Amino acid sequence: MKRWQWIAISLLTVASLVVEFNIEHGDHWWSSIPAFYILFGFAGCTAIIFFSKTLGKLFLQREEDYYDVE
Repeated sequence: MKRWQWIAISLLTVASLVVEFNIEHGDHWWSSIPAFYILFGFAGCTAIIFFSKTLGKLFLQREEDYYDVE
């Protein structure tokens, strides 16, 4: 990734933390956990990546000589 992309991601993360600590969310139990939505989003994206890599290896990936088998 380019440097400006890392800066943009960092600024968005800091802005999200500032908003989270300054705005009342709701009455859910997870609203009281600091940075819950950031951590939940990161865990969800990580799970999607590992799940899709596993599915790709199981169903899509073929051996190198797949078309050369005689």
